[in-house]
Amino acid sequence: MQQTLKDSETRMQKSIDAFKHETSKLRTGRAHPSLLESIRVDYYNNETPLSQIANITVGDPRTLVITPWEKRMIPTIEKAIMASGLGLNPTTTGDIIRVPLPALTEERRKDLIKVVRNEAENARVSIRNARRDANNVLKEALKNKEIAEDEERRQAEAIQKLTDKFIAEVDHLLAAKETDLMAI
Repeated sequence: MQQTLKDSETRMQKSIDAFKHETSKLRTGRAHPSLLESIRVDYYNNETPLSQIANITVGDPRTLVITPWEKRMIPTIEKAIMASGLGLNPTTTGDIIRVPLPALTEERRKDLIKVVRNEAENARVSIRNARRDANNVLKEALKNKEIAEDEERRQAEAIQKLTDKFIAEVDHLLAAKETDLMAI
């Protein structure tokens, strides 16, 4: 039964990690190298993450600076950034690519909050699914007389406490991200 609890906790933590990863891609108006994490570039006929073929740094709060390791990759990187759907327009000066981040409009901020809330709900559903699966394992063990009813009830309460803890963490992360998105 301890293994069931550990498995549930692991699955719930993975849901939190996935939520953090998804929300880190949403830009808040400040430059951060993780904004370009999902961009893949054609590098010798292989789709390669941008971070593996260039150095990405923050030039100022609203500008990312990309320094490719091979100068001939500059046009390819620019095309990949423009095709990414992030609404970014890179400019090249010599050996570096500057990516200015436009200011977010109020409407765009509200759209991003809707996306964050949707991601939070997906994380909550995933956590509840982990709880449901653990409870099914407990019910099956009770049915097969592997555990007593008291033990099943205790384990179910422990799983519920774990679920409440992780859902509260999702709510906390959601509130922090919403505050971050609405900050000007």
